[in-house]
Amino acid sequence: MADITSQYIKWYKDATGIEIDRSELLGKPEDDAFPQPQLIVKFLHEPGFFRNAAVMPGSQEVIQELNEVYELFIVSAAMEFPQSLTEKYEWLREHFPFIHWQQIIFCGSKKPISGDFMIDDHLKNLNYFNGEKLLFSATHNINIHKPGFTRVNNWGEVRRLLLVGNTVL
Repeated sequence: MADITSQYIKWYKDATGIEIDRSELLGKPEDDAFPQPQLIVKFLHEPGFFRNAAVMPGSQEVIQELNEVYELFIVSAAMEFPQSLTEKYEWLREHFPFIHWQQIIFCGSKKPISGDFMIDDHLKNLNYFNGEKLLFSATHNINIHKPGFTRVNNWGEVRRLLLVGNTVL
């Protein structure tokens, strides 16, 4: 939903003057991908980092369509970075106003979450999930190929998988 990689790149350039090409980040964890990784960790604690992230192309339309068909919940691990809780909520209200506050779950770990499908870009959030695991492509996970996980590269693929026929899974 949020393009956090672009946010890292933008904030890194603002802090250092160095522009990192997205291709340089492929296959590397975020906190190892940049020449000054301590800055990446610092950004996560700074006001505005989560609030001002760009919206991924297609996410608003597809999530609205999913919301009309499924019992949809937005689950976000927001407890590690305290200001992110408010910022993520405000971001969701602005960009996804059709998501009711009762559909938003902020947690420390996604382990207790269950359901039919989970879309996430981190294996740590999908590993314990009991339903279909949809690994959303991101720079840090691009080289991960794990049985039992269905890779989705963009929100159009999510639409095709979950809304158009729903026969793949």
